[in-house]
Amino acid sequence: MFPFRFSKAADERAALSAAASGARYVAGGTTLVDLMRETVERPEAVVDINALPYREIDVQPGRLRVGSLVRMAQLAEHPIVREQFPMIVQALELSASAQLRNSASIGGNLLQRTRCLYFRDVTAACNRRTPGSGCAAIGGRNRTHAILGTSHNCVATHASDFAVALTALDTTVIARDDNGERRIPLNEFYLQPGSTPERENVLRAGELLTAVEITAGSEARRSGYLKVRDRESYEFALTSAAVALDITGGTVRTARVAVGGVGAVPWRLPSVERALVGRAPSPELWRIAASTAADGATPLAENGFKVELIKRTVERQLSTIGAQQ
Repeated sequence: MFPFRFSKAADERAALSAAASGARYVAGGTTLVDLMRETVERPEAVVDINALPYREIDVQPGRLRVGSLVRMAQLAEHPIVREQFPMIVQALELSASAQLRNSASIGGNLLQRTRCLYFRDVTAACNRRTPGSGCAAIGGRNRTHAILGTSHNCVATHASDFAVALTALDTTVIARDDNGERRIPLNEFYLQPGSTPERENVLRAGELLTAVEITAGSEARRSGYLKVRDRESYEFALTSAAVALDITGGTVRTARVAVGGVGAVPWRLPSVERALVGRAPSPELWRIAASTAADGATPLAENGFKVELIKRTVERQLSTIGAQQ
C-alpha cells in the first residue's frame, strides 16, 4: 500500500471540498482498501464520509428510498423491505459474507469494481486499470468473465448482486456535487466497456452518491433472486437471475427480469419480459421465454457454458417465482 493522507468529513461541504482536491471517498472501505493494498488504486488522499446523513430507509407502498451509507445488512434486515421487496433482500443476503455485509455500504456495493483477476494483478495487461495496455483475459483464464456487453478492450464481469436486483426494477441513483443534485436512471448509470473500459459509470469526479430510489408495482412482492456459483457462500456469481412477476387472473401482467454473472454491466432482459406478458404461466412459457436470455452473447474460450447456464438459471427462477402464491 502506498502512503496517503486520511481525513474525516464532518458534513457534505467538507466531503465535496476534499474530493475537489483529489481525495477518494471511503465508507465501509471493503472495496477501496482491498484495491489499495493490492496497489491497483493509489489515491493520494482518502476522506471518510461516514458522518454524512445518508442513512435513511424510507419505505412506502411500491417505493423505497435508501441512503448510500446504509449498510447492506441493515437494509436486508428491514422488516418492510423484506415484505415488499424480497428480491432485493435475497440479493443482499447472497452477497459476500455476514461480516462484510455488516460493514459494506449500499453506495459502495453499487460502485464496487470488477473482480477480474487480471484487473487486480498489476503485472497483467488491463485496459480498465491502464488504458491502452491490452486485455489479458481475452486470451487468458476467462471462465468467470462476461459474455454480454463486452468489447475487444474488456470482458470483465460486473460484481454486484444488489445492482442486478435494482436493474430489474425502476431504480434511480441520486448524486450530488457543487452543482447540486442529479437523478440518474440506473439503466443509464453503468457504462459498457466499449473503447473506454476505464469509465465504469457516469458519476463525475468528486460526485457523491447519496441515495437510490426504487419504484415498483405489485410484481415486487412476488420476486426473488437466484445465484448460481461454484460454492454456497462468499463467492461471486457464475450466473444469477432477478425475477419479479405480477400474475393476475391466470395471466402474467408484468414481468421484470435481469441477470448477473454474465454481463459487463447488470443486464436487463426485455426480450424475456415481452415473451411473458399477456400469457398464462406454464413450464412451457418459462422455457420459451428463457430461451432468449443469452441472445447477443459472445463467449470466450472458457466461458461458453454460461450461454446455456444463464438460460437454465432464468427458466428455474421464472418457475420458482411463478409458483408462488
